[in-house]
Formats: sequence, C-alpha cells, structure tokens
Amino acid sequence: MEYATLNNGVRIPFLGFGVFQVENPAECEQCVSEAIATGYRLIDTAAVYLNEEAVGRAVKKSGVPRKDFFITTKVWIKDMGYEQTKSAFERSLARLNMDYLDIYLIHMPFGDVFGAWKAMEELYHEGRIRAIGVCNFHIPHLADLIVHHEIVPVINQVETHLFHQQKAMKDYADRTGIKIEAWSPFAEGQHDFFRNEVLTALAGKYNKTVAQVELRWLTQRGIIVIPKSVHKNRIEENFNSLDFRLSDEDMELLAACDTGKPVVGDFDDPDFVYDLCTRKYDF
Repeated sequence: MEYATLNNGVRIPFLGFGVFQVENPAECEQCVSEAIATGYRLIDTAAVYLNEEAVGRAVKKSGVPRKDFFITTKVWIKDMGYEQTKSAFERSLARLNMDYLDIYLIHMPFGDVFGAWKAMEELYHEGRIRAIGVCNFHIPHLADLIVHHEIVPVINQVETHLFHQQKAMKDYADRTGIKIEAWSPFAEGQHDFFRNEVLTALAGKYNKTVAQVELRWLTQRGIIVIPKSVHKNRIEENFNSLDFRLSDEDMELLAACDTGKPVVGDFDDPDFVYDLCTRKYDF
C-alpha cells in the first residue's frame, strides 16, 4: 500500500474503501469484511450513510488490530454547530463501537460550520480524533475556515474524476497543505465513463481495467481515492490498481479529458443545495 502524509504528520493509505449508498446492514458488513480481507485499511463512512454500525461490526469481526485501520466518518448538515457536533461525534463513535476516530469530516459546507469546526478542534486536542477535515468545500470556503481557525483541514473530500479533475482546487490544496480525497472516482458511471476511449486505450496498453487506470491516475496526482463496490471481484480489482505507473505522456492524455464541470453534485446549483439542506434524516 502507498501512503500519503497529512499536514499533521498522520499517514493515510492512498487507496480506501467507501460505503456510500450501501444502506442494507448485512450487505454493508459483508462488503466491508471482503474489503478488509482484500487488504483495505482506510474505510470511509458517514452518519448520513446509515451504515456506521455495519462498518463497526466488520472491523470488530475482522481480527485486524484497530490501530491498523484508518476509519473515517462525517458530521451531517443538521448537526452543524458546537454542541450539535459534539453530540453527533459521540453518536457516531457509539454506532461504530470505537473509542476514537482516525479522521472526522464536515460533510457539507452549510450551516454553522465554524461552531462545528471549533468542536472538532477540541476533540482533536483531546486525542479523540487523529485528524479533522472537510468535504465538498470550494476554495473560498477553505480560505475562510483557515483564516479564522487554528487548525488547517487535513483533507477536502470532493467529487474528483476524469471529467471533473479539480485542478484549481488541487493547486490551492497543495499550497495550503490539504490533501484532496476523491469521492465518486468513476463519476458514477455517467458520460459512458467505463467506455471512455482514452481510458479504454490505456487499459489495453497497461493490461489493466478502466477502473484501475482511473484510480492509478488519481493516486499518481497525489489524490486519495475511496472507490465503492459491493462485488468482491471489483473490490479486489480496485485494490490492485497501485502495482503499475502511468507514463507522463499518458497522464497528460487523461488530463486533457477535463470538462471542469461536476457530474454527480453541483454545489453551485441553488436547488441542489436547498435539497441537501432540507432533507430529513433520522439518525
């Protein structure tokens, strides 16, 4: 496994396993167990995914020491705020059946983000979280947070893939010591992703799959990836994406595919944001 070093010195695997939209408890526990058996140690969940308990059970049953894992979860919009975030953290920890988190992320840049970040800074200083970060923040959101707080986020988890490469965000993150973590690295299969001509040509050249080429391209850019699958063969396929390197010329070919536009979630769309902020969840 290859590792990135976060701005607080903590090491994180470049390749992890995500469980977004795996809400069935048995299915989630099974696929996380298969991911752990394959070799994944970075597991990414969130309160709003409604599967923290299943993740915790899979980790507990694996027999792998807790210290070998890098467990991520996230605080949702309804729990933004100092007291709310402290409470949400305790609930997530209880659902995971763990006594600390490796990283805690603000899931969305909406609501009382400053209050939430203050709570997370305190939890970090108490040693209950090894690192804190954010998701889906634009550059102005990050700049505002950095200026007004002690701790710079270690990660910004954002939609990042062939079609939406986050080049400006990556440049800013590099300057401020933040790592980019790619959610939806396969663009949820949209825009005929798995039949993209450039990806398929490179898959043939390197005797790899389209998914493996995409993941290797991202990690070679210094981006952490958390692909999701509930299929054992694909879980294993994604894990085997770090045993080759793309040439500089091929990296440039892929860079030319950027549209600069999100495919899965447009945080500049007021209707999309309104829907996120008003959804009702029971957790």
